[in-house]
Amino acid sequence: MTRLALHWQILLTMLLGALLGIVLNSSTGRRQMDQPREHAAHTIQRIGMSAPVDVPAGRLWSSDSPERILLQIDDELPEGGYLTRRIVVGERTLVRQLEDEGEPWPQVPAGANPADEVPRIVVPTIEILAGTDPEAYALFEEYGRSRARYVGDVAKKLGDLFLRMLRMVSVPLIITSLISGITGLGRADRLGKMFGRTVLYYLSTSLLAIFVGLALVNIIRPGESNDPAGVADMLNIAEHHEGKSLSVVLFEQLQNMIPPNPIEAVASGKFLSIIAFSLMFGVCTIWVGGKPAKVITELFDAAFHVMMRLTMVIIELAPIGVFFLMLSATATQGAGVFGTLGWYMLTVACALAVHAMIVLPAILHFVAKRSPVAYAQAMSPALLTAFSSASSNGTLPLTLTCVEERAHISNRVGSFVLPLGATINMDGTALYEVVAVLFIAQFSGIELAFVDQLLVAFTALLASIGAAGIPHAGLVMMVIILQAVGLPTESQGLIIAVDRVLDMCRTSVNVWSDSCGCAVISRFEANESLPSNA
Repeated sequence: MTRLALHWQILLTMLLGALLGIVLNSSTGRRQMDQPREHAAHTIQRIGMSAPVDVPAGRLWSSDSPERILLQIDDELPEGGYLTRRIVVGERTLVRQLEDEGEPWPQVPAGANPADEVPRIVVPTIEILAGTDPEAYALFEEYGRSRARYVGDVAKKLGDLFLRMLRMVSVPLIITSLISGITGLGRADRLGKMFGRTVLYYLSTSLLAIFVGLALVNIIRPGESNDPAGVADMLNIAEHHEGKSLSVVLFEQLQNMIPPNPIEAVASGKFLSIIAFSLMFGVCTIWVGGKPAKVITELFDAAFHVMMRLTMVIIELAPIGVFFLMLSATATQGAGVFGTLGWYMLTVACALAVHAMIVLPAILHFVAKRSPVAYAQAMSPALLTAFSSASSNGTLPLTLTCVEERAHISNRVGSFVLPLGATINMDGTALYEVVAVLFIAQFSGIELAFVDQLLVAFTALLASIGAAGIPHAGLVMMVIILQAVGLPTESQGLIIAVDRVLDMCRTSVNVWSDSCGCAVISRFEANESLPSNA
């Protein structure tokens, strides 16, 4: 029996994981305790928790559902009685709507603060709860989870093992690939031309993505489809994040290009520092020439081939890793959480689809002279893995392999364009940030003028350059854009619950844009080399 191609394996396991997760979510995604559970003072440390948590004696009641989690925690006091608090975990607009249907809290125990004085705290996600209230998080993990959430959490830990293996080879693969590719150029001036074309391509596609996002968010106007009542109240209770100014972020990027300790940069996985040092090392190798250049070239060529082999071994596990990542995402998320933000999600999805299926294929066809369908098929394992993992940096080893082995792009182009793209080229992220900021403005009843929207576009372009290739990096950089147009930075709490799903989509677009860039740069490099080969 002929073995299925890798991209078909990944697609099938991704669909299987999604289907199984949806079935689990619909059948076992709800669990509500009939009565609070008594527990003694003890220490909890579940797998995945970075440190043990000491919990006092008391009681826990929980109601776990895809839309929200309700927790009532009654801590015993040394002098007798209880200290009670109530926690709601969920997307804020949905939590506010469900509040009208009632929240089935149990009775406050005797000797505790009266029910009307019990604090009720709302947090957007379980991850934020882990950071703000470790005791509540530990108790929920120990006693309160539904079966679907338990399976989803286990699947996430297994899927993260696959991502860790990809990250394990990322840094050595980038170093060996970059230096091998640069020394293979033979002339430093060719590197300068490649760098200029690559940056021009990245800036152009990011701008195109931003204007696509601006156009669709002004046409669909998703923020106006929501009930504006109580927006100010929701913004006041949203998670607050302090942001940096745009100038600070850009200067930090400049600083990161000059690592004071290259070894520390490698150990910390600072991609921009690694890329900059590898480029300088490769260029100086060419300038030195002679026997030293020959030895270094042979050494890094050999190391690169070994790293490619190790990467291929790990990539064989991609279908399994993707299965667990998709199972985790769908088992813990329910359709209800997306209802209130449906128009917003539709706007982002449509804008990403236009950029990925019309703009970038047009560049492939007219500039790179490549078939968009054939090229997408060649890159499909990397695109599907990017969708599942929501990490362009984590997907980088697979992207490099697909570009060279399946799309037949030379190593000297792929090894230069892709690591740089994973660091500074974020088409999907820039597009998403523009749509999100204008959605927040519309939702809050604030009409941004044309000049303000241009400021959003320019700031999103620069902020996307500073975004890390990791999950939820767009949320961190969005603070810069919100500050630029005077919107409250804490308002991103409105969209944080659906960020993971959209992060998966925009990461695929980021990787697809990087891959298309390889085809564009490869075409110009090939044209330049034709006269010398004649």
